[in-house]
Amino acid sequence: NAAPQTVEGYKIIKEAGIGTFQIFQETYHQPTYKKLHPRGPKSNYAWRLYGLDRAMIAGIDDVGIGALFGLFNWKFEVMGLIYHTIHLEERFGVGPHTISFPRIEPAVGSEISYNPPHKVSDEDFKKLVAIIRLAVPYTGMILTAREPAQLRREVLKMGVSQIDGGSSIGIGSYSQDDPEKVRKSQFILGDNRSLEEVIQDLLKEGYIPSFCTACYRMGRTGEHFMEFAIPGFVKRFCTPNALFTLREYLNDYATEETKRLGYELIQKELERVNNRELVEKYLERIDRGERDVRF
Repeated sequence: NAAPQTVEGYKIIKEAGIGTFQIFQETYHQPTYKKLHPRGPKSNYAWRLYGLDRAMIAGIDDVGIGALFGLFNWKFEVMGLIYHTIHLEERFGVGPHTISFPRIEPAVGSEISYNPPHKVSDEDFKKLVAIIRLAVPYTGMILTAREPAQLRREVLKMGVSQIDGGSSIGIGSYSQDDPEKVRKSQFILGDNRSLEEVIQDLLKEGYIPSFCTACYRMGRTGEHFMEFAIPGFVKRFCTPNALFTLREYLNDYATEETKRLGYELIQKELERVNNRELVEKYLERIDRGERDVRF
């Protein structure tokens, strides 16, 4: 979730090899936005709203949108996300690669985070996730560790495609133990499981944990990505690449129990993939020590 830039600023970022550029509008309700951002660079609602238009003009054709749920009525925010998607599709022929829908979570020093003006219940949260998935079937849907583990398990079934594990949002908290970690964090996480625990949980539920970033590096972005994603052809790449990245993780980092679960899942998935013989050859290359194998 980055700050909007000028077209020239985006061009510099593009030259540096950016993958997806993501901007959360925070809230699409303009009066609420103005109230919460009374001054400073972020106070310009339209500048933020059209930030991804400028990114597209600058050549960044892979973008993500999002709203922070709890600031205004959740139905209005869902409508805002969907109309933002329609706008990008109509103007550039490319919709958002990802959509994020975080709820406000408690943060030290932020009164509004403990008492959101439009708190979203768990049931309504499930509804809004399902609505976004039905409305934008090709997009990646990001569910963060703000939410507790059990709710994440339930919401995955609504069409979520991307989650995090082992997240730590305190300053420097990945590299050191800090007794002030909670106070320094942006907000309080609901799911504090390690990456290994999340991976194992996904495997038990029958999902393929994937670390794939092949589309960015193979040039499947923008209109090219839409050509594959909208009709569903992208799964021809996604499923094999998911298996490849999972195999790398299992071989290099996983515990014995996670390895057992993962290898069993890979064998089951091999029975359903196209080009099984080729996929098995790629897996053999990984087992021989080759890394970053991808379609």
